Amino acid sequence: MKYSKQILLLLLLTSISFLSFSYPGEEIRSFEAPGNFCTGITFDGEHLWIADRKEAKLFCINPQNGEIIRSIPAPGYWPMGLAWDGKYLWNVDVKGGLPLSENYDGKAYKIDPKDGTVLKTIPAPTSSPYGLTWDGKYLWCTDNGKNELIQFSPEDGTTIRSLKAPGHNPQGITWDGSYLWVSDRRHDELYMVHPGNAEVLILTDSPGPYARGVCFDNENLWVVDYQTDKIYQLKAKDEQKIRKTNEHKSLVTFNHRITNFGPGKVLTADVYFGIPLDRPNQKINTRPAYSPGPGGFVNDKWGFETAHFHYQNIEAGEQKNTEMKVEATTWDIRYFIFPDEVGSLDEIPQDISGKFLENHEKYQYDHPLIQKAVKEAVGSEKNPYWIARKIYNYLMPRMYYEMTGGWNTAPTVLERGNGSCSEYTFVYIAMCRAAGLPARYVGSVVIRGDYASLDDVYHRWVEVYLPNYGWVPVDPSGGDSESPRHRANYFGALANRFLITTESGGGSETMTWTYNSNEFYTTEPKTNVCVDHFAEWEPVDKNKAY
Repeated sequence: MKYSKQILLLLLLTSISFLSFSYPGEEIRSFEAPGNFCTGITFDGEHLWIADRKEAKLFCINPQNGEIIRSIPAPGYWPMGLAWDGKYLWNVDVKGGLPLSENYDGKAYKIDPKDGTVLKTIPAPTSSPYGLTWDGKYLWCTDNGKNELIQFSPEDGTTIRSLKAPGHNPQGITWDGSYLWVSDRRHDELYMVHPGNAEVLILTDSPGPYARGVCFDNENLWVVDYQTDKIYQLKAKDEQKIRKTNEHKSLVTFNHRITNFGPGKVLTADVYFGIPLDRPNQKINTRPAYSPGPGGFVNDKWGFETAHFHYQNIEAGEQKNTEMKVEATTWDIRYFIFPDEVGSLDEIPQDISGKFLENHEKYQYDHPLIQKAVKEAVGSEKNPYWIARKIYNYLMPRMYYEMTGGWNTAPTVLERGNGSCSEYTFVYIAMCRAAGLPARYVGSVVIRGDYASLDDVYHRWVEVYLPNYGWVPVDPSGGDSESPRHRANYFGALANRFLITTESGGGSETMTWTYNSNEFYTTEPKTNVCVDHFAEWEPVDKNKAY
């Protein structure tokens, strides 16, 4: 069959578009589970094994089509997580092997997969073990009661160590050779977790509303869902670095007002507006419309362009309003960053490191307090990802959010132990730059709750440069939490409620240290000037239920 060049091009573009949407957690295929109460799942190198609580059986199934090959009796009456140690099956039971109500007495069983013979019984390290996996030496289970991940001995059930679970309702757990993967029922998410410090490195959506069990087949993930009664095969890794979801279109109106309360004149007033640009989290659908029109456009030392407005002789009682309207599409975005795929500090382009490693008065990263903090946080770490993550974690127990007024220097804020989003940003940038990692900030206007809302508070956060990934968002104030899942949601991720207007390395000749807008003015003596600014959001399609 012959195709025209246009059709061949269309087919090629379609295939490229399809591939570009691949991401960790993407569904490859699914089929019906062998029962309606499936809990655990594991892979024995050839087949999948599924535990069913009601049937009290373990099913061996074909991973190609879900066909039941055979089944063996479960060792107890409430089988939960399954694991494969290379030769034998392991199964945990929350009822201590008895069909007794409210008898939560976790047990772990070593099972011969040929006939179901129980070869060994040990106490589980928790009364409520749900998921189970084998890391080559030890077993791991999820503790649904205490929200923990527990590594324990297959000899006698002794706890080796326990980690805080990523979310609030851990279910399945599996080992991929380097990291743990954990499913969470409350958030309907899957997490790739570092086994040493419980850091959530990858966060992605689960394929169904109740991902009970999860396992790894040496390439992909498998999930059995308790609500849909299906088994899903998912990608564990892909070349896709960013996923965009939850598209939202808005009309944003930014207002800047200078009011002269007199009695003297405002002799000159120069107003600068940050100009929103296309970025991974946003697309500018219409060119900004200004009222009045700007007198020109000015690039600062960082290469960031601003719209410039000039006013003269503003009389007492007079007000000058400057307005920008822009229609934009914003998305939730999430980066899938695998630490071992981040390039070295030496691979950072010179034009990036030359600009965004500079010291400034707000950062003062040569200050002894900042130097000491970096040494404590980073140590001898050389991987850019872990430098950024360790600094992020270092600040969490040492700071809390509070708008105390003013944008103080990084050493002052760190010593004080609290700050606004801007002050968190200054501290984080100072520490990153002191560690040799380029960092800058971005500023935005924000949807405040409803899609039709007003914002006069705004938000600022950091972007760090990770080789092979580029500029990655990090929000140290937003992520300040003890929850691993919450922290992960602010490292390499953004919600669709932000429209970024400004990016800077700090201290420019147009925006100084502010963002969104800035102004300079001169006055006659005894002249009282008030400057106000705010952003109004409106959904473009007001009839759509966002």
